[in-house]
Amino acid sequence: MSKKKKNNGVSRRSIIKGAIGAMAASPFIWIPKPTYSQTAIRGRVKHLIYIRLSGGFRFTSAFNGNVSSSYNPYGTARNVPQATEWGVGRLLGNTDWLNQERVDLGMKSFTELTQNVAVVPCVDHEPGSANADGNHGSALDRFLTGQVGGDNGFLTMVNYGLRDYLQNGQDAILPAISFDEANIGKASAQFAAYRPPIFRGDGFERFSFSSANPLPSWAQGFDETHDQRFTESIHPELRFKSLAYSQTRLAAKKFATIFSDPILKTQNGSDDVVDGLSNNQLETMFGTDRFQQRLALTLRLLHFGAPAVYMNQGNYDLHSNEESRLGGVLEELVHGLSALEAALKMLIHPDGGSYWDNTLIVLGSEFGRTARGQEFNSAKGSDHNNDLATRWLSMPMMGGIVDQSGIGGKQFGSVRPSDLQAEGKVYSYRTILKTLLDALGADHSPFFLADAPTTDFFG
Repeated sequence: MSKKKKNNGVSRRSIIKGAIGAMAASPFIWIPKPTYSQTAIRGRVKHLIYIRLSGGFRFTSAFNGNVSSSYNPYGTARNVPQATEWGVGRLLGNTDWLNQERVDLGMKSFTELTQNVAVVPCVDHEPGSANADGNHGSALDRFLTGQVGGDNGFLTMVNYGLRDYLQNGQDAILPAISFDEANIGKASAQFAAYRPPIFRGDGFERFSFSSANPLPSWAQGFDETHDQRFTESIHPELRFKSLAYSQTRLAAKKFATIFSDPILKTQNGSDDVVDGLSNNQLETMFGTDRFQQRLALTLRLLHFGAPAVYMNQGNYDLHSNEESRLGGVLEELVHGLSALEAALKMLIHPDGGSYWDNTLIVLGSEFGRTARGQEFNSAKGSDHNNDLATRWLSMPMMGGIVDQSGIGGKQFGSVRPSDLQAEGKVYSYRTILKTLLDALGADHSPFFLADAPTTDFFG
């Protein structure tokens, strides 16, 4: 089915061939083309939605719930599809948000969707280390960059790895994008031009300005070529800073065309159908909470070609009152995941199939949480230190590639319910990141040289 053209005439294929600039020119040197592990999903995912459960998440309360009550005091959900192997926490079964309008739009309770979700119970930052990293600063650094003090954030790796697509592909519009979190866009010198846009707030009005607009027509050409002339005057080995600056300016000018598009105003009440859903329908499905708004906006950013979008959800750093507060934060999450599943299946992708068929959703956090062998700490909350409950990130994945690979409802590895000792394979967090890069078809050769994508999940 052909993509519906928008009223302002701005199409997906007519803007920005190269939002992320090329690195400095240099004398020709023949370099062998990088080779990659021949994983079954290389390049089969076009979009990644990456959600961090912020503050450290008690995974055993939700996505690894078949453990003793000292790790999951809430119990497990009822009426879970038989094909679901992983332990579905009871709190994931909340349906207070599921009204008839949403059911009519295809939304379901999250427990009905668990057979479409695969879980990796034992992901560790450093499998060979003696203890878990329960420090907010260093653990979050690992989550965003792959290692403590990492020079490059994960979304920078995505944009670098897809540089040919972003620069030359007919569908190249937006690069990978982060909401709020800057360190996932860190970049060392040679990767500086591939940093993602970091959005703070929920609108794009500040991107509507172009420095050339106030200039007379005869002067606009000078403005457009100034950066190029200046860069060419610098020694090739020192050009990366100038290129990073000039490409940021170029991207901001070109992004302004996209960010002024009315379809990104997801709460404008519009009934104009884009890709199969109107903004009005998206608002009905997602609601108006900030996290839900960002999920709806993410779907429109994917429309403009963004290969990855990152955001934080909730605040799970519940050292006190977790017993009474966790359910409400998880309600926001399961509502959003249900709306994502329904909307992605209704949205028509320009390359064929639905957006669901072409999108992978992955959840994670900086570490797990523990009450040190008790159901809760003395303040009815949970903490983080160096034990196994802190160590394991039980990362869930859902999307078309999960369905196509036949792994929905499965878990890859397991833990002993009494003490969380791993009874299956433990995966390095960097291995997960490399696998995601591979799924996107990104060049990951400069990153984490000791780690390789795993072929375990999507065979």
